[in-house]
Parts: sequence; structure tokens; C-alpha cells
Amino acid sequence: MPIHGTLFSDFQETAAREPFVLQNKKLLKIQMGYGPVWAKSGSMIAYQGDVHFQNKGSGGLGRIVKSAVTGEGVSMMECTGQGELFVADGAADVQVFYLENDMVSVNGASVLAFSSSIEWDIHRLQARGAAMTGGLYNVSLRGTGYVAVTTQGEPVALDVASAPTFADAQAVVLWTAGVSADIRVDTGGLSSLVRGGTGETFQIAFGGRGYVVVQPSETVVSGGHQENRTKSSGGGLGGLFG
Repeated sequence: MPIHGTLFSDFQETAAREPFVLQNKKLLKIQMGYGPVWAKSGSMIAYQGDVHFQNKGSGGLGRIVKSAVTGEGVSMMECTGQGELFVADGAADVQVFYLENDMVSVNGASVLAFSSSIEWDIHRLQARGAAMTGGLYNVSLRGTGYVAVTTQGEPVALDVASAPTFADAQAVVLWTAGVSADIRVDTGGLSSLVRGGTGETFQIAFGGRGYVVVQPSETVVSGGHQENRTKSSGGGLGGLFG
């Protein structure tokens, strides 16, 4: 070949045959021969073979109603066929794990793809003692199959059973079954509010047994409970709650 350099040798397609495998840190390769998958609408980067896409929106009447009421807006597409599908989301890092008759609660903006065997729904976490807030909305994924989520940078998985655990609501990616989560509203006091707030008004307190995954970014702006930092840092509700 008359083209010289390492481009074609260093970035060749991975040969792994697992259903979900990372092509690199930011690109997921899905083997379609294992059955249909759900993927975030617009996440297709490329495919080889015969792959078809159907926009399912929020998927199911119940979820559509919840989406309309809450503004959750988790848009998914059903991917079917044969071949290899490559998906990504804004060059975010991709994390893959396998659920075995288990459940995770995921920020809607972080959902990238999951096996069709996984059941999903939108659920709400109500803030205690904060009647003016509508709650925090996440996507529950339950069952057996592969799940891929995105993170802004490399995440950390915190064992909530080891110590009281709190996180900025805009940095939480997901938590596992067995973990309890409550919204805390911490204004920093009146003097802090007068000065514009601390930027850490909305926190989530975690308990129980399991893990919470947080990312080193607080700027995810679509889906789930995440919202632009500038809209919530001044002590107002912004778009964090529905």
C-alpha cells in the first residue's frame, strides 16, 4: 500500500467476539449476532454488515407519559440485524459491565447502550423536606445482559457501606441495587446565599450496601437529573429537578 505511517496498524478494529467490547476508551463495538440492542438515539458512528435502526423515543406508553410530565427525555433506538455496530457519545469515556439478574440506577445522560434483555424505566427520587422540588429522575436498568454507560473522564466507584457517602448530584453516574439515595439541599446558610451560594447546593446522600459511581465532571447537560452547572450554582433550582 503506497500510504506510509502507523494509522492503519495502530487503530485496526479489535478482533474480540464478546457482545460488547471496547474498541478504545471512547468507542464501543457491539456484535449484533447476539441479538437486538438498545442504544442512545444518534450514537451510531459506523457499522459493518446489515444493521437496522428504529427510533423508539422514550419507549413504551408509560415511559412516554413520564417523559412528557418530567422532561426526562431519554431517547433510545432499537438496533437489529447482523454485523458489527460502533457507538459513541461526544467522545466521552465508555464503561461496560454485565448485569446478572441485578439492577442499576443510571443518570439518563450517561446511558449509551444495553442488551434488549434488560428492562428499563424512568424513576423518581423525591427530595425529603423540599416540597417545592419535583424530584430527581434516573433510568433503572434491570435484568441480565450487557450495559454500556458514558463518563466524562475516568470515574471512581465508591463503596457506600464503608463510610457515609455524599456526592454532587451533577457528578453521579449510577448506583447499584441495595444503595439508598436521598437528595440533600445544602444552601451553606443565609450569608452564603447572599454571596451567591457555594455551588454545592444539591447533594445526594447514599447509604445501604453497594456502589455509587461518580465522574470528575459536573457539566453533563442532557437527560436524567443533570443540568448545566451555571444554572444551579447560585442557589436556585435551575433545571436540576423536574
